Amino acid sequence: MKVHTRYVISTLLALMLLGGNGQVFAAQATSVSHWQTKELDGEVYVKASDVVKTLGGSGDYRAEANDFSYTSASRITEVVKKVSPSIVGIIGKPMSGSQASSDNRFNLAHGTGIIVQSDGLIVTNAHVVEDMKQIIVVTSDGKQYAGKTIHLDEESDLAVVQIDAKDLPAATFAKSSNVEVGELVVAIGTPITFALRNSVTYGVISGTDRSLHSTYRLLQTDAAINPGNSGGALVNLQGEVIGINSLKLSAAGIDGLGFAIPSDTVQYILNQFIKYGKVKRPALGLEVEESWAAVVGLPTDEPLKVSRVDPHTSAADAGIKEGDVLYSVNNSNVKTLVDLNELLKQYLPGDKVTLTLQSNGDIIQKDIILLDATQTQ
Repeated sequence: MKVHTRYVISTLLALMLLGGNGQVFAAQATSVSHWQTKELDGEVYVKASDVVKTLGGSGDYRAEANDFSYTSASRITEVVKKVSPSIVGIIGKPMSGSQASSDNRFNLAHGTGIIVQSDGLIVTNAHVVEDMKQIIVVTSDGKQYAGKTIHLDEESDLAVVQIDAKDLPAATFAKSSNVEVGELVVAIGTPITFALRNSVTYGVISGTDRSLHSTYRLLQTDAAINPGNSGGALVNLQGEVIGINSLKLSAAGIDGLGFAIPSDTVQYILNQFIKYGKVKRPALGLEVEESWAAVVGLPTDEPLKVSRVDPHTSAADAGIKEGDVLYSVNNSNVKTLVDLNELLKQYLPGDKVTLTLQSNGDIIQKDIILLDATQTQ
């Protein structure tokens, strides 16, 4: 659609609400943009450059005719243009399974990744690269780079691949805690075959508090996610990554039921990798069980029950025992294992926390020192 008008604002009245203090609020998707305005002779004006920046498309001002020409664009088209340069294909030889023993050079495994640093740092799913050798990373413009897996965490299903490159377009990550059910999203990845790199599908967020068999919360979407999309981006309409698609958690033959690792978890794992070279995941030093309702995914107010206390731990020294009921950690209630794991992302091994429990009918509080989770396995 192309329109011509002397005043940009008259073209966009259907999209905007005029507020006080000389500002116009432009609603798009689930966000609000604030534009500087100027009032003249009872008319309110906005900068043409602000319109184009917020709504996408293009504009051209002809001074001789005092005319501004605005051409709108599909919001999804703009998102894809913005994000696609940050999405890469990952391909390599599998190290196990039936394909590994084959000498056929076409027996390859592949997935997708997201550039997170301009110096060649790429995040993907752990299951994409954990069994892959001779990794090749292909950028959206077709350039090929040898890749090396430098960090891998099976529990979160996240890994980092490094390539020797500079000035790459890094993706922008949003806070997944702001994601809403029903929000429109775009998935970008490498489905089925490497020839389909940077394929785009779209849909909505179907759920924001899914767990399945994951340690942390997942996002659910009906955007089509197929084999090879693993490690690719789930993106909002502002062109920000809100999750990493993980087909590992989808069952074959089921349509419209994809899952993504939220960007908050991705950032947590990346920060741990960069700062410590591994994920320093804390543990209480005890095992807990969920209620039946929590196991089947029903809302519940039932607390967690202590099923085992590891000997020679701070929890054991504090007198916590099997059968005690755990209500909270540092006054934050926990009702599911995912609740507990999400909460523990705030801490490191060695940190001191206070547990509120019920023991022998009494409500008690116990201070314990968090352990390194790898030492309790």
